[in-house]
Amino acid sequence: MSEPLLITAATRARIPDIARAAGVSTATVDRVLNGREGVRAVTSQRVLQAAAQLGYLLTPETPAASASKPMRIAFLLPAGTNRYLHMLGDYIDFAHDQWNALDMKCRVHYVESFNPKELADRLLHYGQRADGVVFMALEHPVVRDAVNTLADQGVPAITLISDLSNARRLAYVGIDNRSAGRTAALLLGRFMGPRPSGKIAMLAGSLNYRGHEEREIGFLHLIESTFPQVRVIGLREGHDDSERNYAQTRKLLEQHPDLAGIYNSGGGSDGVARAIVEARAEQKILFIGHGLTPDTRALLIDGTMDALITQTPQAMVGNCLRIFRNVREKREAMSDVKPVQFSIVLRENLP
Repeated sequence: MSEPLLITAATRARIPDIARAAGVSTATVDRVLNGREGVRAVTSQRVLQAAAQLGYLLTPETPAASASKPMRIAFLLPAGTNRYLHMLGDYIDFAHDQWNALDMKCRVHYVESFNPKELADRLLHYGQRADGVVFMALEHPVVRDAVNTLADQGVPAITLISDLSNARRLAYVGIDNRSAGRTAALLLGRFMGPRPSGKIAMLAGSLNYRGHEEREIGFLHLIESTFPQVRVIGLREGHDDSERNYAQTRKLLEQHPDLAGIYNSGGGSDGVARAIVEARAEQKILFIGHGLTPDTRALLIDGTMDALITQTPQAMVGNCLRIFRNVREKREAMSDVKPVQFSIVLRENLP
């Protein structure tokens, strides 16, 4: 293949050298250097960077159209009844004018919950049509393989809310989940005081989410180290489903009528609350959960829920897009990106 006219002949490097350095095909290099469409912005940047490092002297007329085109970002969120995740998806959809101003085109796609094979397939599918993907990770080998395949293809992936171990994802955006679990344990332990019963229960969406597993670890560790009189009677998985959480909580309260408190580390808190209200316990059952939504706000106001831990969708989405902009502008991915912090929300400090 002859060298493009936009490259001087005074260099020893050739298109195959750039292709090897950038990890792409020679056809992709040719398209980038000649400004033809069909190449992702992130890949174009990598090719141009490799060309510069190898000594190619690009003329001022070298097209920059690929780099200036809006980045296409696909957000993959679990489908289901988790109201916080739907609120997050709505925020991404409704703020499209804001993303356009940042040269970003963001689309939300809902993926079958708790199905690692489906998540992996959707990652590969949407990764072929986007310049970057953001997703809530399930801890599973097929998901790791999909993320690594995208990395090989030059498509960066960001894990959101729940991270993924041993995968070549670009970054994790979300709270420190172990710290969140410890905070829930501290609140529950302090709220209990000198109650005669020290029984508490824990619900999770699914321990296939590393974030939920980390919340459990933090919660159990602090209870054991700080409140030895408290006994955690077991862990139930509710898959963030209100009806399933309702049934799980009803069963817990039937088996343990002296239950003092519940920590729900996932979604579906309205189902837990409904079971608590129906139980009509003599002593109030303490309840701590996650995610400020219209439903959990109402539960705080009426006193069924005592506290919740939450993070704003704006902070998380903003961090994701800032990371992608850093990549596009050839800066360190985490440059000027501040960690997402969580808030403790009570009835008296509702925003």
